[in-house]
Amino acid sequence: MADSAGIQQGSPAIGAAGLVPAAPGAGGTEGSGVAGGSARIALKKAQLRSSPRPKKLEKLGVYSSCKAEGACKCNGWKSQNPPPTPPQTDQQSSAVNLQEPCRSCSHTLGDHVTHLENVSEEEMNRLLSIVLDVEYLYTCVHKEEDADTKQVYFSLFKLLRKSILQMGKPMLEAQESPPFEKPSIEQGVNNFVQYKFSHLPSKERQTIMELAKMFLNQINYWQLETPSQRRQRVPSDDVAGYKANYTRWLCYCNVPQFCDSLPRYETTQIFGRTLLRSVFTVMRKQLLEQARQEKDKLPPEKRTLILTHFPKFLSMLEEEVYSHSSPIWSQDFLAGASGGQIPIHTVISAPSVARPLYYSTSPVPVDPSTCGSGSPARKTASVLESNPVGEKRKPSEPLHHEENKRPRVVGDIPMDLINEVMATITDPAAIPETSLLSAHSARDEAARLEERRGVIEFHVIGNSLNQKPNKRILMWLVGLQNVFSHQLPRMPKEYITRLVFDPKHKTLSLIKDGRVIGGICFRMFPSQGFTEIVFCAVTSNEQVKGYGTHLMNHLKEYHIKHEILNFLTYADEYAIGYFKKQGFSKDIKIPKAKYVGYIKDYEGATLMGCELNPSIPYTEFSVIIKKQKEIIKKLIERKQAQIRKVYPGLSCFKDGVRQIPIESIPGIRETGWKPVGKGKEMKDPDQLYSTLKTILQHVKSHQNAWPFMEPVKKTEAPGYYQVIRFPMDLKTMSERLKSRYYTTRKLFMADMQRIFTNCREYNPPESEYYKCANLLEKFFYTKIKEAGLIEK
Repeated sequence: MADSAGIQQGSPAIGAAGLVPAAPGAGGTEGSGVAGGSARIALKKAQLRSSPRPKKLEKLGVYSSCKAEGACKCNGWKSQNPPPTPPQTDQQSSAVNLQEPCRSCSHTLGDHVTHLENVSEEEMNRLLSIVLDVEYLYTCVHKEEDADTKQVYFSLFKLLRKSILQMGKPMLEAQESPPFEKPSIEQGVNNFVQYKFSHLPSKERQTIMELAKMFLNQINYWQLETPSQRRQRVPSDDVAGYKANYTRWLCYCNVPQFCDSLPRYETTQIFGRTLLRSVFTVMRKQLLEQARQEKDKLPPEKRTLILTHFPKFLSMLEEEVYSHSSPIWSQDFLAGASGGQIPIHTVISAPSVARPLYYSTSPVPVDPSTCGSGSPARKTASVLESNPVGEKRKPSEPLHHEENKRPRVVGDIPMDLINEVMATITDPAAIPETSLLSAHSARDEAARLEERRGVIEFHVIGNSLNQKPNKRILMWLVGLQNVFSHQLPRMPKEYITRLVFDPKHKTLSLIKDGRVIGGICFRMFPSQGFTEIVFCAVTSNEQVKGYGTHLMNHLKEYHIKHEILNFLTYADEYAIGYFKKQGFSKDIKIPKAKYVGYIKDYEGATLMGCELNPSIPYTEFSVIIKKQKEIIKKLIERKQAQIRKVYPGLSCFKDGVRQIPIESIPGIRETGWKPVGKGKEMKDPDQLYSTLKTILQHVKSHQNAWPFMEPVKKTEAPGYYQVIRFPMDLKTMSERLKSRYYTTRKLFMADMQRIFTNCREYNPPESEYYKCANLLEKFFYTKIKEAGLIEK
């Protein structure tokens, strides 16, 4: 429920050779895939190791508490002169002064690193390696949207931070240590091969061994779906058990691929039948589907193996995985000498596939009956995309730690300052507590906290005529019928019952202490692009707790995942206020032809609609806003501290002066004030329209305008709309100009500048697109000056 991405579970299954898994996130060149996330970190670590010792001390000082006399409470040295953003090459080699005072506590850098004076170079390099892992996890925490995954990342972040302070080795504190189940998946598959195929001739048995190795290797690089996604896909499953395994997988298998200061284990060696059962059905379906779609790409010698033998192998293994009496999962199973063990290490010892630790928010079509959403530990290509080593980086892959390379927009706050402020805000001790009864607390804050503590749960449920009845779901449906009937007395009970139990309707149910206390009944019309909300209610004794808002936020994220971005509902006079607070309005965005004849008419009710933004994580939106407010507050406090200098009053007016230029007022520029541009603003709308039309026509006719003529297509640049949040192009500008959107020159110039900024943000400087943007921008401003819209 809590995830806005809809990428399918799992990574690409079978590479061109049929044995090596296709790289999740693409791979090959610098900054992508194999040479991507983990390779970038490894490169940075190598650069740090080759740095002079003073540079290393400066880096570690940031994470070292002050050792000065007087029990200083500073937990890390902060430079008086933060490096520019992006860092300049001529400042990279500047000398480090151990006597430089800390901006926070005024003690010197040397006071923060006295404990490192006699530390060996090897130990210093080990600590620096942990520092980079900490910085990487810090990025992951703030980019991750799934609550369970974010919590794991934050715990690992604190663990590594603590190990730097204590100069110890990171040790995961857990009730259990690997392996978590015996026999392991690897041993179980070995047993399966011995149990089913030991009678085969040597050559045929070798084929089976090859299939087993391929299968095990796929599991080692498989992306697990998040617990919230699994709960939504399989409501009757043991979510608590899956969440425990998911957390272990993140800590011991996934994150250590990138943070090598943590011990890494293979999934198949530390997990057993329980985890395999949770992924096998979806994994088998996707492996076979990809094999069928990519059969023409497979080498002839592998085609029969994968298209004929592999499906049979998986079908036989599936029987043993889900059988309650299979002997292969017995710890007493003894493999015969003739079969031998599968030398899985020969596959796993190959270079690890690098996968970033956060994921896209772009909706991807999902069939909820066959698969769940992908893991948050992914920024993968589509499940059926094959990305063998050597292929270019997919544009959808984020450039970790490369934000500083992006062109800065005038007025942007330096990233170093943002990161420093964020460090204080993300520290739980520094976040001001908001009382749930405070006027400043979000409506859904109490409900969100209860969900995190497990007090309440959310499930999308519905009646089915095809599947075996589930007693718990049927009880919940009865409970929902009772809640709706009690809270909506004007609605006939028979009508409510018919819709709640109608297989075409679903209900997002709110469960507390095992009983239903509220829900939203809805019907999805995917072909029309909207969903009708039929009933929405929370039982009377549980109202005014933010449950209604949190329910609607979960429903929004559920629909974003399934690529339905419009709600319609008929609200009575008592419900209009609630729906307005949830973003609904009487201004219906979708064409009337789309919904007439599809939704039910209610006499005396008002039709309201809500358009969803797929970029917004609705269940965490109020938290994000709260953090943004804290950032602004901290930045204002810092700015105020810098400009508290008091200047003498103006005495010129006593001498008869009637007015002075604003910029001559002492201290005015220090506040950040800048003179307003003296560009000519046309008052005649027709004249402005004519001028802008001429300029736009010149720009579109320019030889370097071809990349920007139309909106970027998702098929040509997958992931573009995850990197570029506010796209713009010349076709859109032409439409806006035609509709008289540009009432001022500033609006027109802002849209044109957005085109160039987006291009430089997404494309590398050496690319043809980047160069086109620079040349076209120069031409554009020449035309603007010629038209007299800005000063020459």
